[in-house]
Amino acid sequence: MLNRYPLWKYLLILVVLIVGLIYSLPNLFPADPAIQISSAQGDALSERDVSRVQDALDERDIDVTGVEQENGQWLIRLADDDDQLDARDAATEVLGGDATVALNLADATPGWLQAFSASPMTLGLDLRGGVHFLLEVDMDAAITQRLEVNASAMRELLRGERIRYRNTEIDGQTLSLDFASSEDRDDARRLISREFPDFDYASNGSGRSASLAMTLSDQVVSEIQDYAINQNLTTLRNRVNELGVAEPMVQRQGPNQIVVELPGIQDTVAAKRIVGATANLEFRLEARNDTPDMETESFGFRNNDGRSAQLMRDVIITGDSVSSASNSFDENGRPQVNINLDGTGGTLMNRATRTNIGRNMAVLFIEHKSEDTVVTDPETGEQTIEREPYTERGLISLATIQSALGNSFRITGLDSPTEAGELALLLRSGSLAAPIYFVQERTIGPSLGAENIERGLLSVQLGLLLVVLFMLARYKVFGVFATVALGLNLTLLVAVMSMLGATLTLPGIAGIVLTLGMAVDANVLIFERIREELKNGLSIQQAIHAGYERAFTSIVDANITTLLVAVILFSIGTGPVKGFAVTLSIGILTSMFTALMVTRAMVNLTYGSKPVKKLWI
Repeated sequence: MLNRYPLWKYLLILVVLIVGLIYSLPNLFPADPAIQISSAQGDALSERDVSRVQDALDERDIDVTGVEQENGQWLIRLADDDDQLDARDAATEVLGGDATVALNLADATPGWLQAFSASPMTLGLDLRGGVHFLLEVDMDAAITQRLEVNASAMRELLRGERIRYRNTEIDGQTLSLDFASSEDRDDARRLISREFPDFDYASNGSGRSASLAMTLSDQVVSEIQDYAINQNLTTLRNRVNELGVAEPMVQRQGPNQIVVELPGIQDTVAAKRIVGATANLEFRLEARNDTPDMETESFGFRNNDGRSAQLMRDVIITGDSVSSASNSFDENGRPQVNINLDGTGGTLMNRATRTNIGRNMAVLFIEHKSEDTVVTDPETGEQTIEREPYTERGLISLATIQSALGNSFRITGLDSPTEAGELALLLRSGSLAAPIYFVQERTIGPSLGAENIERGLLSVQLGLLLVVLFMLARYKVFGVFATVALGLNLTLLVAVMSMLGATLTLPGIAGIVLTLGMAVDANVLIFERIREELKNGLSIQQAIHAGYERAFTSIVDANITTLLVAVILFSIGTGPVKGFAVTLSIGILTSMFTALMVTRAMVNLTYGSKPVKKLWI
């Protein structure tokens, strides 16, 4: 009896190993730290501007390893991670508001590997460094904001039908309107209930005390809260993408929390300011002298405490209608934000301005914040932190409407190019559907990430060394086969993770170490089975065949059980647990391939086609 594979099996194994080698090689070329420079106006920066930046970097003794241009953006590669912040500051100082400078990690994969679309594994936060934020969404504020929008629409509807009302109040899930008579209240109820079916309506009082209470149902409240979470997730992802972060993570955690992880980010203050900003804009008309007080509100200017203006309560449009925004400078060199509205926003703006030419229109900046207060229990002395949310509103500009506005216009009156740039970013990425507050903040420095990588690699090397020494001492030549298969298994594991774009974390490295042990465990089962068959009197070729055939079921059963556990961990776990589960799952599949097919191919090629008198096992 001879042990041979058909030719197609050898070719299949060879193809798989070659593909695995190609797609694992990019991991030998780690990404370079870099700064990415793009024009704030959208056009390409000149080579002269980039040369000025390079000169500034030379003055600060920052080593530049390469300069590239792609899609109108310049990428300056640096030699050291620690130089990124200084390089960004130098570029910003030279270019000012003419350019946007972001930290980045530049792919260093050689061109011949990129031709195969090969790229290295993505490193997680614990390996690359960066920031971790845990944010909490203010669900009560989400309800209040929805009621405020509805109240504005109701007031406009009542004015259009000439139904008189007095006050508008919001209390929890209830919106109330006061009327001068029961007839006005009843007319308003019939009109509003047709347009706003999400409320439960109740008529209270009579005569001059008549009022209409409108309460959101529990189902609608739940829908509003889910929308707030999902909209905030979308907005945060847009903002993170604007920051130029490679492989960020933004995901929901629990009913009202969001986790944001930004690998590679070093300027945590700027990241926190952009991610956590709950700013929005409202465009309103200035009130006329004869406007009733209940239809107006007074606001001060953000950059001038002594100046204020009386505005209409009704909002023309909000920042939600902005489709794109960019910062630039006006003819006097002052910062401005250029606004483009979507179709609905442009229609509303045109409708409001064409009938109010000569009247002032204000841009109101709204920001939701919170203040933490330490409260001490008088009985137990235990201290707790209570968060008190509050909202700041201030005017950015108040300008006269010269002509009917459409989809494009500009905002002036900003303090600095930085403020203009951040406002443009927030408008591009969208406003938050509800305020968010920072519950937890954790920063991992690049040096700690590098230390984690070093320790992780050391653990893999030590694990591999111990396994190899055991296999060589125990199984001689067959131990060599197992060692080669182990190396190929590691190569295939890295290749598959790179091809899938999986993120490698510190728990993922633990999964690799566990995979090495499990991979060799399959070989131990096979080799021990061969030894048993030899003791039972079978010939060498028969023992090899029986060893692989009879160990197959045990190996598959053990690995499928572990694979099921990994799938469960992935489905119910978060963050690091998912990283461990992904690495373990891929490792199980690659180890089965190398243990059952690759080692069998090596054994067949060595012993399968000739008589063997002694088996070194």
